[in-house]
Order: sequence, then C-alpha cells, then structure tokens
Amino acid sequence: MLKVVIVEDEPLTRQGLVLAVDWAAMDCVVVGEAADGEQGFTVIQQTTPDFVLTDVKMPKLDGVQMIAKLKQAGCEAEFIILTAFSDFEYAHSALKLGVADYLLKPYEDDSELETAVEKIRQRLIEKNNQSAQPSMFRFDLEKGTKSKYIEEAITYIRAHYAQDISVGGCAEAISLSEGYLSRLFKKETGYTFNSYVASYRIHVAMRLLKDHHMKVYEVAPLVGYLDTNYFSTIFKKSVGISPSEYQDRCQ
Repeated sequence: MLKVVIVEDEPLTRQGLVLAVDWAAMDCVVVGEAADGEQGFTVIQQTTPDFVLTDVKMPKLDGVQMIAKLKQAGCEAEFIILTAFSDFEYAHSALKLGVADYLLKPYEDDSELETAVEKIRQRLIEKNNQSAQPSMFRFDLEKGTKSKYIEEAITYIRAHYAQDISVGGCAEAISLSEGYLSRLFKKETGYTFNSYVASYRIHVAMRLLKDHHMKVYEVAPLVGYLDTNYFSTIFKKSVGISPSEYQDRCQ
C-alpha cells in the first residue's frame, strides 16, 4: 500500500485530489494534505509518504523549493508535480531535482495519474529487490513469476485470511513441510508468511471500509481480528492512519 501526501494551495483542487480520486483502487492511501510548500514540508516529514503529489506555484514555499528542501533533509519520497502549460519552464527546474513525473493542469484524467503511480510502484519494487528489504506490498503476483507452491499458498491465504491461519496449516494443505514453505515464501515474495497474511487482511479491510455503512468493529472480525483495538493498531501501523480516519477520507 503506497502512502501519498497532496500539496496544493487551491482548496477545491486539493479536495478533489484527496476525495474524488479512487486511491484505494491504485493500492494507495492519502495520509496527509497541505495548502502550501511550508506546510507540506512539515506534513511530509511527519508522515513519510512513498510519494507526494504537489503543485508548483504556491505561497510561502513553492513546490520546487519544497522538494529541494526535503531532499536536503534526506527525504526519499517520490514526487509527481502538477503544472500548467504557462508554468512548464518553471516546473522544468523541478524535473532536474529528479521528480518522478508531472501532470498538466487542469487535472482531469485519472488514467494519467494511474500511469504515473504505476511508474513509482515499479521503481520502488526495483529498489526493494535491490535492498532485499520489502517496503511495500503487492497482491497482483503475475502467473509464472512464482513457484506453484507459492501460488497455492497465496490462494490458501486468500481463502482463509478471516480465520486463525498459520504457516503450519497452509503447509499441510499444500503438502509441504512448514520449514520449507517458510523459507520458500520468504525467498519468492520477500515477506514472511505471517506478514503477508497481515498485509492482505489490511488490503481487504480497506476495501470493506470504503462502505461507510460498515463499522470498524464489524470489519475487524471479517478480516481475522477478533480484537477491534488490536485491528486498529495493526491498520494504523500499516496504512499510517486509523481505520476510522481512513473511512472518513473515503467518504
């Protein structure tokens, strides 16, 4: 799940980006927003997002200055900038700072944003593979890229995530030893069996919470957590905001 911060000084545009874009469909969640570059710098430092969608021309601290200041502070987030045709030459200086992509205003087409987000996702996956330390979670494992045992294990997880699931039970179901499955799962996915289960549960929970009629205490047991408080703790640790905050943003 990718965390994103929106930095835009125009209130209606910012609200549209936060609320109208189907971030969950792109496996993203908005963890913060800001009305200018100065505020954006603070929010980004506090929330450590995977990427930032920012306007260029803003009061107090413009987008280019904000990005430069963040990079000097060691920020590793990716950046997508919003720019008008008239500001493109100015925005070009942001490209020199290594921003991931840019979108032209007025922003209207989600497909362009989806393409930019997917580029960032692929770049983070490559970085993750190089460091061997997973920083994100993907559910669309391509057929043929994993062994048949891992495909069977993932199928088992998706069928039993709401239950008291364990690597031992999964190993027995697919006729492998527990130790071998644990090692193979980590090697093939970069995640332990338990961390994959936890991440998939949160993934499903986010989809359920988009229905504002669902209560947090109703969602928790549906994804395998009988203790609502524990579910909320795990959710916030994974997503960056509480289940109720996420549900409010979805509305």
